[in-house]
Amino acid sequence: MPGLDLTDRTAVVTGASRGIGLAIAQAIAAAGGNVVLTTRSQEAADAAAAQVGGTAVGVAAHAVDEEAARRCVDLTLERFGTLDILVNNAGTNPAFGPVIDQDHGRFAKTFDVNLWAPVLWTGLATRAWMGEHGGAFVNTASVGGMAFEANIGLYNASKAALIHLTKQLALELSPKVRVNAVAPGVVRTKPAEAPWKEHEQAVSASTALGRIGDRRHRLGSRVSRLGRRELDHRRGP
Repeated sequence: MPGLDLTDRTAVVTGASRGIGLAIAQAIAAAGGNVVLTTRSQEAADAAAAQVGGTAVGVAAHAVDEEAARRCVDLTLERFGTLDILVNNAGTNPAFGPVIDQDHGRFAKTFDVNLWAPVLWTGLATRAWMGEHGGAFVNTASVGGMAFEANIGLYNASKAALIHLTKQLALELSPKVRVNAVAPGVVRTKPAEAPWKEHEQAVSASTALGRIGDRRHRLGSRVSRLGRRELDHRRGP
């Protein structure tokens, strides 16, 4: 991307087999960066890495699996010698409907993936590399974390907590490490199907662009413009 040079930088993107995560990985690779993409299965991870091309590597690592996350961080450092950027993108939304109708299983899954996983991966990457050498974290939150709406209240609550967590981590890890969040609107991804799938026309009409977000519509470019401001950093003291 013009003006963005991530040559010799290495990024890990969780939940990167499709949608926003894949678009972010492609944007980083287009800017010259090395990318490690994670998803649950090795087959899906390899397929995503093949779409990104270049030095991209796919790793099977469920976002809340601590041992898998640790192996991924270790592999990244072994393969590329650095871990400069971590995008905590993995997310889930299994709880559609009123909050009081959700059971503990759906509550736990939503907050484990959307909130605990960023804490887990951020801690591992900080201790393994960024705490000493510097780096940048980007958390994928949601506009829902700054609003309220019917039927996806639990998901929105988890994203509101992630926005607060981002601020807390930014305070704790500064000045060596930067922590930021992006808050996409409705995007054509599987976890976001519930709000738009049955009434896409109405949802599209409610947006300024008149359509639902789609990674094919330069989502990667918008992430890259953010990256130009937030991911560029110097390694070392």
